Amino acid sequence: MTTPEPDMPSDSDGPAAASSVQGAPGGVRPSRKGKWVDLAAVLSFVALGLWVTGRLWLEPGSGVRDNQSDQSQFEWMMAHGARVVTHFAYPFHSNQMNVPDGVNLMANTSVLSISLPLTPVTLLLGPRVAFLVFLTVGMIATATAWYFLLSRVLIGTRGPAWLGAGFCAFAPAMVSHANGHPNIVSQFVVPLIIWRTLRLGEAGRWLRNGVLLALVIVWQAFLNLEILLMTAIGLGVIIGVLALGRADLRSRARPFIAGLAVAAGVAGLLLAYPLYVQFFGPDAYSGLSRLIRGYSSDLASFVAYSREALAGSPRTAAGLAKNPTEENSFFGWALVVLVIALVWWLRRSVVVLALAALGLLFAVLSLGREVRFDNRGTGVPGPWAALENLPILHSVVPTRWALAITPIIGLLLAYGAERARELASSHPAAKGQIRFVAATVLTMALLPIVPTPLPVTHLNPVPTFVTSGAWRPYVTGGRSVVALPLPDSTYAEPLRWSAATRLDMPLARGYFLGPDTRPNAEAPRVALFGAPPRPTSSFFGTIRRTGAVPPITPQGRVQAVDDLRFWRAGVVVLGPHEHETALRRGMTELTGIQPVFTGGVWVWDVRSLTD
Repeated sequence: MTTPEPDMPSDSDGPAAASSVQGAPGGVRPSRKGKWVDLAAVLSFVALGLWVTGRLWLEPGSGVRDNQSDQSQFEWMMAHGARVVTHFAYPFHSNQMNVPDGVNLMANTSVLSISLPLTPVTLLLGPRVAFLVFLTVGMIATATAWYFLLSRVLIGTRGPAWLGAGFCAFAPAMVSHANGHPNIVSQFVVPLIIWRTLRLGEAGRWLRNGVLLALVIVWQAFLNLEILLMTAIGLGVIIGVLALGRADLRSRARPFIAGLAVAAGVAGLLLAYPLYVQFFGPDAYSGLSRLIRGYSSDLASFVAYSREALAGSPRTAAGLAKNPTEENSFFGWALVVLVIALVWWLRRSVVVLALAALGLLFAVLSLGREVRFDNRGTGVPGPWAALENLPILHSVVPTRWALAITPIIGLLLAYGAERARELASSHPAAKGQIRFVAATVLTMALLPIVPTPLPVTHLNPVPTFVTSGAWRPYVTGGRSVVALPLPDSTYAEPLRWSAATRLDMPLARGYFLGPDTRPNAEAPRVALFGAPPRPTSSFFGTIRRTGAVPPITPQGRVQAVDDLRFWRAGVVVLGPHEHETALRRGMTELTGIQPVFTGGVWVWDVRSLTD
């Protein structure tokens, strides 16, 4: 990545945090010793990234234990990116999943800014390895980007920059999302957006700086729009506060506004069509369901320890988050106390006060429409209740607002460490005591949240029936493969099968966000995880959950044939499953066709029913 030179010297009215808004060009280039320190910092991030994801690399047949569905989905997305390159496939929509309707990939996590560059990895080593590279390198790159932003632009010293960057990339919320959300943990573009935004005030470079900011905005838009929204809000608040509180910045307003206008224009032009497809194209939806918009942060979670932290466990996190992947607000009581103390200590800095206010805002928004404490509703309405139905915001999961607190705390830690360093330098007689106190306080706050390796689970290998291409004769003429159970948000194994074929194998249904077109939907075209249920998908969903075969009626048999025709099914496939016997019996009795076991799966040739 590009390494910005130091260009923001310190301010006398506060800690080095104030340097982030000075903007005076210049600075000292890194010395040879400094370059070795930079290398050591990056290598430490590599070690941390491999520590978190190491079990996935060391066990080739493994997957993330707590979120297998999202791993399967992202493997499919990596294969889609490769297909765009090799087949010139349309990038924003695909008919290789959810036959016959397809999937609006702009309205899902298509991660084109990563899947396209990683095409060689996907083609040579497979989608699982591409997923792991995305996950692991994403965390490492995030820490590295924050390190160079802090050490070159915001602070200017490496030790505090290393501390803040490490927290930004490996905090509990980030490690929680490493359970299957590589697009969330890959926040390396955010520091670039901050850097390029700060550069907008340079005189005479408004056009160049505006274009560069637009390019990194577009890059982030194809990685994760939710993170882009939070970044935009955070930067807007900080810059607005600084513009009001710092008279010396007003002289830079004209080039800043000009550059910002260029960035908005160029980014808007480049994103106009993709965003049109996302919001108005085929299979677009309008906001998340009320259930998903109810996913909020528990007030007690802010002082609790996440299950992936050294001091945490499933017991410490029980009931305080919707699932192990959304532990966005688990900072631990010691770190919360430290952050409050840091804000008080550095209160003379307008930057620190603005960061604290922004963090508090994000924390309040994350509480959702009703404040919950210790897994119980309090009856106290949250501000989010008045905002959740607004356009754009109706597609935000409220607990994710707490995710934006992580870089804020990372910045505060870096500024606090820099202030402690300055104190030690200005008081040589007490240098040892100051360093000891700072190290002790940081250790007490951060040691309990040191990440532990992600838990993994064994994944069934992709069946030979799939890898050998034995399915191909069944899908000629635009037919699809129907996998049992039919894939959805809780069972997405067939997406891994399709990814292994480079998406040549088209699937009925799948795991994605699409419009709820049922007559009884809670709102027109609100988002639904997967396609609207059909009688046959519900039938096999019951078997998957209970292991029992529901009563089979003549009407059920007719509906099964209708559904198979709707899905353009050429073949029905059942791989290894805990309820394999019940699933096999159900399909056999519904269709009257006896399956054949071949290539590690049970196969029903249903072309005679669907032709």
